[in-house]
This record gives sequence, C-alpha cells and structure tokens, in this order.
Amino acid sequence: MHHIVLERWSRGASGLHRLDPRAKIVPLLALLAALATARRALPEFSAAVFLMLCAALLAARIPLFAALARAALVLPFAAVFAAVCWLSGDPARGVALALKSYLSALAVLTVVATTPLPALLRGLELLRVPLFLLTVAQFLYRYLFVISEEAQHMSKAAAARGTPARPLASGGARFRAAAGALAVLFARSYGRAQDVHRAMLARGFTGRLYPLFDLHFRPADAVFAALASLAPVAARLAMERIV
Repeated sequence: MHHIVLERWSRGASGLHRLDPRAKIVPLLALLAALATARRALPEFSAAVFLMLCAALLAARIPLFAALARAALVLPFAAVFAAVCWLSGDPARGVALALKSYLSALAVLTVVATTPLPALLRGLELLRVPLFLLTVAQFLYRYLFVISEEAQHMSKAAAARGTPARPLASGGARFRAAAGALAVLFARSYGRAQDVHRAMLARGFTGRLYPLFDLHFRPADAVFAALASLAPVAARLAMERIV
C-alpha cells in the first residue's frame, strides 16, 4: 500500500533524511508559494522545479519513477478542474493548473518520503502549526495501519468462505457487496476506536501525544534551509527575466 511504501522510504539514511524536518518544511513552503504565484514563463519554471525535485529524490536514494508515479495520483482530481478551464475557453489556465498540482504533489511527496511522519509532525509543531490538526494527523497515521489490517482480515475471511476475488455477479450486486464490506469495515473500525479511546483515558491521556525524541536545528540545517528556499525563487526570477 502507498502509505507503507512511503513509510519505508522515509526510514532511509541519506543526508536529506538526516536533516531537521524544519529545514525541509520551510523550503517546501517557499517552493509552493513560488509555484502557486507563477504566471510568466511557467513551463520553463516548472521544468526547473521538476529537475530540482528529481535531483532531491535521487540524492535521497528514493526510486525516481516510483515517486513520479505516486505523485501522479493527484492528476485525476486536477484534471477535472483543468477540463473545466479548457472548456470555458482558457486552455492555458487548465494546463497551468495541472502542472502546478503535479509539481506541488511531487514536492510534498519528496518531503514526506525523506522524513518519518512522527518527526515531520514534531517539526510542524515547533513551527506553531495548530496542535489540534497535528493530533488528528497523528491518530490518522497511527491507525491507518490498523484499518488496513482490518480490511486484510476481512478479505482473507471472505476468501476462506469461498468468495471469489472477482465475482461474476452483475454490477449492481458488486456495488451492494462493496457497500456492505465498507459498512462492516467502518463498524469494526469504530468499535476499535472506542476501545483505543477508553484504553488511552485509562492511561491518563490528556489530549496531546508527547514525542519520544526532540529535534535539534544545526547550522547545516540552517544553511540547507536558506539555500533550498532561495533556489525556487531564484529559478523563477531567472526564467521570467530570460523569457
């Protein structure tokens, strides 16, 4: 599954992995801001951003084509709005929307694939991101694996009862079977969540998950953050000046 692959990638040992999460979050925000506000020379600037992100993935020893394919998961959603712009007589805006969406997803994936999620959330907390949002993200991360395991157990139980992997029933019957399976998965997940909540209250949970480690922002992190934040801005200015 995609979250398991990203979890494995984030446990690497490259120099990019060893950086403080804040040294990667700040350049990510700078890149997203530069990309979102780009107007002139967008194709050239997009190519420069794409090359920078590919270089970062290669430096982190992340499988390049696998990462590019996973970032493309955002394209079906962006394609809907791009098609609306295209049909309304503004194809350039539609292409720009698709480019920005894909590159933004690739940039976020680069940071997530080089930073374990607990460390990433800790870095966001130190950058004063609202604690409620981080708590929700922490619970989602922790129990996404639980829900995945519940779904696998249900699939194995169905196979043990002789249910084929691809039923030959009509489309309506398949839809009803899938809806029933989702309802059972939701009920089991909700029951598991109640059990977990009661267990956490019994252990003195006060609404905050405390980290087991602390982060240290070193001079090398500051240098990387400064250079990586200036790189997309400099690339955009250079491309706009050339074009």
